[in-house]
Amino acid sequence: MAHPRAGTPALPEDLIDVAAVERAYYENKPDPSDPLQQVVFGTSGHRGSSLDNAFNEDHILATTQAIAEYRAGAGITGPLFIGFDTHLLSIPAWRSALEVLVANGVSVCTAAHDAFTPTPAVSRAILTFNRDHPGVLSDGIVVTPSHNPPRDGGFKYNPPSGGPADTTITSVVAALANQLLAEGLSGVKRVSFESARANDLVTDYSFIDGYFADLAGVIDIDAIRAAGVRIGADPMGGASVGYWAELGDRFNLPEFTVVNSTVDPTFGFMTLDTDGKIRMDCSSPNAMASLISARDKYDIATGNDADSDRHGIVTPDSGLMNPNHYLAVAIEYLFTHRPGWNPDAAVGKTLVSSSLIDRVVAGIGRKLLEVPVGFKWFVDGLLDGSIAFGGEESAGASFLTFDGSPWSTDKDGIILALLAAEIQAVTGQSPSQHYRRLADTYGESVYARIDAPASREQKALLGNLSPDQITATELAGEPITAILTEAPGNGAAIGGLKVTTENAWFAARPSGTEDVYKIYGESFKGADHLAQVQAQAQEVVDAALGG
Repeated sequence: MAHPRAGTPALPEDLIDVAAVERAYYENKPDPSDPLQQVVFGTSGHRGSSLDNAFNEDHILATTQAIAEYRAGAGITGPLFIGFDTHLLSIPAWRSALEVLVANGVSVCTAAHDAFTPTPAVSRAILTFNRDHPGVLSDGIVVTPSHNPPRDGGFKYNPPSGGPADTTITSVVAALANQLLAEGLSGVKRVSFESARANDLVTDYSFIDGYFADLAGVIDIDAIRAAGVRIGADPMGGASVGYWAELGDRFNLPEFTVVNSTVDPTFGFMTLDTDGKIRMDCSSPNAMASLISARDKYDIATGNDADSDRHGIVTPDSGLMNPNHYLAVAIEYLFTHRPGWNPDAAVGKTLVSSSLIDRVVAGIGRKLLEVPVGFKWFVDGLLDGSIAFGGEESAGASFLTFDGSPWSTDKDGIILALLAAEIQAVTGQSPSQHYRRLADTYGESVYARIDAPASREQKALLGNLSPDQITATELAGEPITAILTEAPGNGAAIGGLKVTTENAWFAARPSGTEDVYKIYGESFKGADHLAQVQAQAQEVVDAALGG
C-alpha cells in the first residue's frame, strides 16, 4: 500500500540530519562479527547507512585496501578511475579511498575540480584507456548507492572490463575487507587526504570531455538537432547535473532544458516515493511526480538517478513510461536503425524483465540472451560485441556504438535518455506511441512485483531450489511450460525460481536485506489473471519451502 504522501513534495521532517549522518561515518565503528555490519557486495557493490554501522569509514578503508591488493595480484598496473555521486556519504568515502589508494602506490584519475561523476562516464573512461593502451589495464571505483535514500552510501568496483565486478572478484574483495576489519585495520595503508590529493600519483581527469568526445558515435545527435526535439532533462540532483548543463551548448541543441539543476545532499526537492521515503528512482511515478506534471512542456522529458546509470522517460501522451515498455521500444528501434551492428549480436535481458521483449526480439529475428538479475551478466558480451543491447527491468541499459564497438559496459542512463529523443526525431513518434504499436502487435501485458514474508532459513532454501521441488503443473489455468532455477541464456543460477506459461510467468527471489522474498509476475491476459498468477506463485513457493 502506498504511503499517504507518496508523490508529494518532501517536508522538513523527511530530510536527513546531514551532520549526524556524516559524523556517524567517521565516528561509528562496525562490529566485524555482525553480518549486517560487514562488507557485502550485492548486485551493485557494498551499500548501507552510516547510521546503521553498515557504511562507515572503516568499511571504505578496508574495502579500498582489499581492492588495491586484488588489482596488484591481478596485474592491473594502469590508473584507477574513481568517481562519486551527490549522496552525502559519497565525498567522505571518496576521500577515504584516495588516502588508501595513494598509500598503496596506485595511480588514480579523479575528476578535475573534484566534480561529480556519473557511473557511465567511469565505465567509458576505463574502456577508452584500455583501448588506447594495449598491454596496460585500468579499472575503477564508483562511490554511489545509486537511487537509494539520502542516508545511504555505496561503493562499487569496476575491473578492466569496465562494468560491475562479478562474484569471482567481489567475493575475494569482500572476504579480505572483512578480514581487515576483524584485524582492526592493522593491514590498511593510509596517508592523509591532503597529501594524497596533492600526490603525483593523482591526476585530474576530465571525465566529461572523454564522455562527450564520442557521444555522437552512439547517439544520432544531428537528427535530434535537426528535428528540434524539445528535451527536458532532470538530473534529480544527481551526478549528471554538470553533464546535462553542458550538453545542450556543446551539441548546439536549442530546444534543450535542464529542468532542475539543484544539488542538495538531503534531496529535499524530491517528491516522496511510494513507501514515503526520498528515493531518486527515475522509474517510480511517485518519485518522478514533478517531472510528470511538466510533461506537456517537452516532447521528451527524462530523469536519471543519483549516479545516472538509470533512466526514466516521460512523454506528453503517456507520462512516465513503464521501464519494460521503453526497453522493448528501444530494442526494436536500435536493431532496425543500427546497420553497423553484427547481425548475430544478441539482445540481453534479465529474467525478470517483460516477456514483451521476448516477443519483440523474435519479431525482429534476433537472438535473446536471458540472464539472472544484475547488469554484470552483460559486461563480457557488450565488451566483445556478442551482445548489442543489455537491459534490466529496473530501468538500466546500455548498447553498442554505431560501428558495433563497446560504449559502456555499465548501465548508462544518459544515452538511454537521449535515445528517446533520437527515436522521436527519426520516426516522428514518441517512444510511448511506439509502445502502443508494439502492444497492438504482440499483446499488452500487466507486470508487477510484490513481496511475501520469508525467514532467513526460507530465503536460503529459495536461493537453492531445484526444479524437481516444484510439483505444480498449471499456473493460473495454463499449463506450465518451464520451471527454471538457472537462466536459459547462460546457465547461471538465478538464486530463486522462474515458472512460465504461454501467456504468463512469475519469478521468486529472496531479498538480500529484508525477511521477504520478491515475486515478479506478468500476464498477457489482464490484471485479474496476473492476480491469480501472484496468488498461485506464493502457494507454489511456500509449498516448496515447507510453509
